[in-house]
Amino acid sequence: MSDWHSWAAIVVFVGAYALIISEKIHRVAVALGGAGLMLAIGATDDVSAFYSEDSGVDWNVIFLLMGMMMIVGVLKKTGMFEYLAIWSVKKAKAKPFRVMAMLVVITAVASALLDNVTTVLLVAPVTLLVCERLALPAAPFLIAEVFASNIGGTATLVGDPPNIIIASRAGLTFNDFLVHLAPLVAVLVVVLVALCRVMFRKSFVYDEERAAEIMALEEREAIKDPRLLIQGLIVLVLVVAGFVLHPVLHYEPSIVALLGAGLLVAVSTADTSEVLSEVEWPTLAFFAGLFIMIGGLIDTGVIDEVSKALADVIGTNELGGSLTLLGASAVLSGVVDNIPYVATMAPITSDLVHNMGGGDHVMWWALALGADLGGNATAIGASANVVVLGISERNRQPITFWQFTKYGLIVTAVTVTISLGYVWLRYFALG
Repeated sequence: MSDWHSWAAIVVFVGAYALIISEKIHRVAVALGGAGLMLAIGATDDVSAFYSEDSGVDWNVIFLLMGMMMIVGVLKKTGMFEYLAIWSVKKAKAKPFRVMAMLVVITAVASALLDNVTTVLLVAPVTLLVCERLALPAAPFLIAEVFASNIGGTATLVGDPPNIIIASRAGLTFNDFLVHLAPLVAVLVVVLVALCRVMFRKSFVYDEERAAEIMALEEREAIKDPRLLIQGLIVLVLVVAGFVLHPVLHYEPSIVALLGAGLLVAVSTADTSEVLSEVEWPTLAFFAGLFIMIGGLIDTGVIDEVSKALADVIGTNELGGSLTLLGASAVLSGVVDNIPYVATMAPITSDLVHNMGGGDHVMWWALALGADLGGNATAIGASANVVVLGISERNRQPITFWQFTKYGLIVTAVTVTISLGYVWLRYFALG
């Protein structure tokens, strides 16, 4: 690609990003418009946009989302989310901060076992119902859960898509991620709960009358269709097992989700058109446009040049290199989606690790931490963020770009700083 194409791609991406931030034009229109411009100027083409694993639409993400949205759509009809909402509020004695803390911890743990996108799809409907029951603003609770999902997903191989790419390139196992990252993630979840107490303190308004009403409810009465609930839960358990057994079965999460959705629609009485109406089509369109725009940056060599510049700065300095890679990955993952970023950086990191002696090197953990935690920085930094923004908009409680990002920058700054200290302490001071 020529320099002209590279600069044109940068202008299109920066312009689209500025429009998304300004919120003067709907983000879906901006993403699709930006994708069209990338194709029109020749920064990418139809083959790269729709068929390339490296620079095209990540169909695994699109179909994972579609499959899980269909499963959630069926479960929504059973009354399961109402049941969970009443149960969780009663367990937390209807105290708003206790409710948020409980939802944050549940989200973080679930994100480590599933993936962060699937988790927020399951937790968000419960959260909306909890906030409706307690007359609380939903935005702070949903934002806190997104942070928890991205932090919790960092702990395991299956928790965040970039971790799967890193594990594949580095030959790392599920247990490697648990040993190296799970202890830090446990600390970060505690820190997140403390940050939420400060950041969202004005939202924790206790309504005694509403609390008493919920405490008097019997959650079992919320279940509308027990038979459909049993069918839905069996399929959900099978899907979760498919995600966890990915290293053994080698089925992509998207295939598992689609098989689960197809099975549930086939065996249940759920109306197919109603189930499909629960799919967040604007969110899927936004992802497709965003992937094509980032693909334009990849095909014109822009991301590759940024990655090589980072590699030149790092050289063979292990400590400086690890900390630089972690910090730079956090910044870049807040701007571009962390999946193509990690896909681009993985071979470069592999070369750096080889030059420094190989093995399950600290550089891999620095890349994973920076990419996963950096996703919290902005409203479009990670897939879970975009999904929750779509859900909140559909439920007429929209979260603006800056409403999310002003808290995201704080959480990212704190968690990345702690991670820098963890890497230095564990692998250099004590290592």
